[in-house]
Amino acid sequence: MTIVEAKSPFHQGELAAQARAGVESPRGAGIRDFMPDQHREFFAMLPFLLVGSADHRGWPTATILAGPPGFVTSPDPRTLIIKAAPTPEDPGGNFDAGSQVGLLGIDFATRRRNRANGVVVVREHEGFTVAVEQSFGNCAQYIQARGLDPVAYSDRHPAEPLAHLDAQARDRIAGADTFFVATGSGMRGGDRDGIDISHRGGRPGFVRVDGDTLTIPDFKGNRFFNTFGNLLLEPRAALLFVDFLSGDLLQLQGKAEVVWDAGDELTRLAGAQRLWRFEIARGWRRPGAVPLRWRFREFAPTTEATGTWQAAASS
Repeated sequence: MTIVEAKSPFHQGELAAQARAGVESPRGAGIRDFMPDQHREFFAMLPFLLVGSADHRGWPTATILAGPPGFVTSPDPRTLIIKAAPTPEDPGGNFDAGSQVGLLGIDFATRRRNRANGVVVVREHEGFTVAVEQSFGNCAQYIQARGLDPVAYSDRHPAEPLAHLDAQARDRIAGADTFFVATGSGMRGGDRDGIDISHRGGRPGFVRVDGDTLTIPDFKGNRFFNTFGNLLLEPRAALLFVDFLSGDLLQLQGKAEVVWDAGDELTRLAGAQRLWRFEIARGWRRPGAVPLRWRFREFAPTTEATGTWQAAASS
């Protein structure tokens, strides 16, 4: 009897990042090429969806789409239909048929999150359809609990382009306890290429701002190293900061580098296992872009065990 070894769900960048971090490569048993029913039902109850894509220059983009619960549907385990699309003010990426996208569904009230990556197969004026190629859940670590308050759409404001971070943008980042990062594994044509969007959380002050450079700790996670694996192959990335009280968005593009051996800089920051730096190339500020507001409830227990750069400087 011939035993056929299951194909790894990880591409070469993810495998290299796992090896560089000194962890045994996870089996990836939770990564499927279809969505289980509980994931399909979860996406269908959400009033918003985080989306990573790539623009026509190949730069990753990150945005948030919103709609009444049910604006995302799953007619079968390998399909997601999203009845929402980026507005003209959104510098989001390319959603034409054939484009790779990464999707993240997250419920801040329950700290539940699921991911789905795939290819756009239909693009319509009111949204797009995705053929799912990877589906998996994530743990609740570092997700701050928040209550949701939907609001009516206000008048659209034009996106304000930023060549550099101004004082307002720096304050937004320095005070954030959550952001999202979109990365891609490149345009190599491999069968594990794609776009991914991930959540990052910490105590306010966990992102350090030095001019146009952000330094970010990497806390203990699921050991998949999806983001870092992509960055080893393609350093371009996109960050999304949401102002949960106003619905404002700060969308950034730049290049990132993983700092595997950060020495004293790392040891002073509680909970950090390594660092990464993000050098901003361009950005956009979009006031009131999201028709939702969230009330902060509490930090995740894992978040409370982590440090900030201010605390590290005084230690």
